[in-house]
Amino acid sequence: MQLGVIGLGRMGRIVVDRVQDAGHDVVAFDLDDEAVAAAADAGSEPADSVADLVDRLPDEKRVWLMVPAGDAVDATLEELEPHLDADDVVVDGGNSHFEKSVDRGEALEAAYLDCGTSGGPAGAELGFSLMIGGPEWAYEAMTPVFDAVATGPDGHDRMGALGSGHYVKMVHNGVEYALMQAYGEGFELLHEGRYDLDMESVARTWNNGAVIRSWLLELCEEAFREEGSDLGDVADHVAGGSTGTWTVQEALEQEVAVPLIYEALGERFDSRVGEDGKFSRRLANRLRYGFGRHEVERQ
Repeated sequence: MQLGVIGLGRMGRIVVDRVQDAGHDVVAFDLDDEAVAAAADAGSEPADSVADLVDRLPDEKRVWLMVPAGDAVDATLEELEPHLDADDVVVDGGNSHFEKSVDRGEALEAAYLDCGTSGGPAGAELGFSLMIGGPEWAYEAMTPVFDAVATGPDGHDRMGALGSGHYVKMVHNGVEYALMQAYGEGFELLHEGRYDLDMESVARTWNNGAVIRSWLLELCEEAFREEGSDLGDVADHVAGGSTGTWTVQEALEQEVAVPLIYEALGERFDSRVGEDGKFSRRLANRLRYGFGRHEVERQ
């Protein structure tokens, strides 16, 4: 298959590399000429505009967007739309709001697949988890590419109708907030508790057979190994929050209680105005670097 990829940041470049490693061809474009040149050096066919990228694709066009959610998606679709028809497929691999994905898909003549993507840059070697919404025929047409970008056939699935992929990813992120908060609170109690503990040792032991073992806990172990048991100068400042906010808003609309997710979101907001240096929030700050390579706020 020949795939057009628009957006060659950290995540977009991983899509390019994994698709090419699986034997597919990629036409690549980004507003950053250096990113396009780097992708070309790695074997992609470079394009100098969105229109040029589409012109280089076969009649049945397959395009993957990995651009920031919001205006960038709309601007890219506006450029793409005149060059696409009903036989073409566009994948939005960013963290768009599910209702925006529904609106975009209904307005676009081409098939639109909203693709929630989990795993982050740190998961590039193993592949991502892909949660996909949209027309079934389009999902099936893209399956070879999804197999390449995901961990394999079990790493992706069609969640349902348009919008469902980003909806499932939204709730996934809400769960992620709560899990990070739970680990943070547990390690805060250990840090402030009765014993002088090696936090890396605790995390490593838990990760070997304990009920609460997980990749997030492995990232806790990494954080303590690299920052020390007291987390060094990692600040009590947890960035992000849009997908968690969307999750809480949806829970209110559906009248579903999500107290753990709500409290975890509140802790994030409070970290930006408080000065108490809570250990749990400092760990959450460092975990965001672990899975997403987000910048670590320092004291």
